[in-house]
Amino acid sequence: MALEFERVNASSPAKQYIIWMHGLGADGFDFMPLVPQLNLPNTTFIFPHAPMRPITINNGYTMRGWYDIFALDRLADEDEQGLLASREQIHDLIEMLLKEGVDSRNIILAGFSQGGAMALLTGLTFEQPLKAIVALSCYLPLQGQWPGISNPANQKTPILMVHGKQDDMLPFSMAVQHAGLLKEMGYNVTWRDYPMGHTVCAPEVADIRAFCA
Repeated sequence: MALEFERVNASSPAKQYIIWMHGLGADGFDFMPLVPQLNLPNTTFIFPHAPMRPITINNGYTMRGWYDIFALDRLADEDEQGLLASREQIHDLIEMLLKEGVDSRNIILAGFSQGGAMALLTGLTFEQPLKAIVALSCYLPLQGQWPGISNPANQKTPILMVHGKQDDMLPFSMAVQHAGLLKEMGYNVTWRDYPMGHTVCAPEVADIRAFCA
């Protein structure tokens, strides 16, 4: 099933497109207030809504999520089926833009938490080169399958990874480790960290703006 999404700044001539995935339990509206703060001229944003699904760690409560979470240790037992299904849905969004005449090298994938994990998984396995990947407060999913599942088309794609040093949801040490793994695999990773928890701060927004400009 195709993802529902919100399109922001669609009326202005766009030089780039940013597909931005939200975190667990949120929706596509969650990061829309950041658009004016990012102040990126000629940029169209696509904010998809993740599917509704029961989340095991939340006692099976149904909410928007890109994939299920089985335990506090995100990597102990991953929902590979959910991850790959959402990846294909995001791939379809990219293909939608390509059919509209957008060059893949003008498309940025961004996301927060679960959405950031999806940005990494989707971007690094896509078969055409993208402009960049922005991965906020997240980790690299399906860790044991890299680099086998990667696509060389995005081997040189710039990646911005950011994380809060006081993140009590996704450990800072795990994000540092995964950024290092990506660098070891030859990816072009820019790392930023901030004195914050599992959230977004003003200096981070400024860094995202500079990276995407």
